[in-house]
Amino acid sequence: MTQANQSIQRHHHITLNVGTAQEDYDFHTKVLSLKSVKKTLIYDGGTPFYHLYYGNDLGEESTLITCFPVAHFGRKGKRGAGQIGNLALSVPASAIPFWEKRLANHGFEVRRSERFGEHVLTFAHPCGIEYELIGIADDARKPYSNGEVPAELAIRGLHTIAVNVREMEPSQEFMQDGWSAREVARDGKYARYAFGEGGSGKFVDFSLETSMPQASWTYGEGTVHHCAFQVADHVVQDLVKARLEGMGLTDTSERKDRGYFESIYVRTPSGAMFEATVSKPEGFLIDEPYEKLGTELQIAPQFESQRATIMESLETLKY
Repeated sequence: MTQANQSIQRHHHITLNVGTAQEDYDFHTKVLSLKSVKKTLIYDGGTPFYHLYYGNDLGEESTLITCFPVAHFGRKGKRGAGQIGNLALSVPASAIPFWEKRLANHGFEVRRSERFGEHVLTFAHPCGIEYELIGIADDARKPYSNGEVPAELAIRGLHTIAVNVREMEPSQEFMQDGWSAREVARDGKYARYAFGEGGSGKFVDFSLETSMPQASWTYGEGTVHHCAFQVADHVVQDLVKARLEGMGLTDTSERKDRGYFESIYVRTPSGAMFEATVSKPEGFLIDEPYEKLGTELQIAPQFESQRATIMESLETLKY
C-alpha cells in the first residue's frame, strides 16, 4: 500500500446543526441550487429526527452538505473557538458576480474579500452558520444544475473549512502526524493544510482566534457539528484510528455504520470533531433508485415498523 493510499484523501461531507427542516431545505435547494440526494433520520436520543443531504447529482464525496434540523430542541448552539467556524464552497471564478447578485436578490447580506489569493463571497445560512463561495479557476467536479443556475456557474462542492483555534501548534501536529496533511500557506490569522496535491475539496484552514470564547458541542442550532474526510477502505480507516490512538488521542470512536458510509470520529486537539469515512460502493443508491434519489424519506430497516409514529413526530417538509 502506498503512502497516499494510507492517507486522508479529501473532504467527504460536512454536517451542520440548523434550524427548521423547511428553512434548511429551501436554502440549499432553492437558493444554492444543490440537489436533495437523501432524506433520512438520525436516531441518537429517544426520538429520531431529520438528517438531510445535499450535493451534486449522485451526492459524490466532497460535494455533500448534510444537516440536522434541531429547532425542535429549542437549543441555540454557541459559536466560538474549538469548532469549525465556516464552510467554503467552490464555484467558477467567473461565477462570483452571478452569485453575489443572486444571493442579494434572495435577501442575503453578502460581502466580498480575498484570502489565499482567492476571491471570497461571505454570507450566512438562515440559522447563522457562515458560508463562503470561493472563485476557483479549475475544479473538475461535476456540478448539479436544476436549470435555474446554469451548470457553468453552479457550486462544485466543498473547497475548505475554517476551524477556530486559540493556538495553532496542537492542530499543526494533529494535521501533519494524525491526519496526513501538510501546511501549504499562511495568510494573516489563517494557516492552510492540504491533502495530497491539494486543490478544491482537499484543504483545511485554521483561524487563530485567541480571544474567542469556547464553543458548544451539543446539538444546538447555528453550529457546525463535524466535518468528514474520505479514506479508501477499512484498512486505511483502521490505520488512521491506530495512528490517532498512538498519538494519545484515545477519544477516537469505533467504526459506525451510517447506512451510506462507515465512519470513525475523533475530537481533535482544537475541539472540532473530524470523521474518517469509507463510502459504500452503492453510495446513495443503496436504498432508492436514481430516478427517485432524495425524494422520499428513508428509514433504517430496524425502525421501518415505526414509520407512522415517526412521521407524526416530524416537522412537515414540503418539497
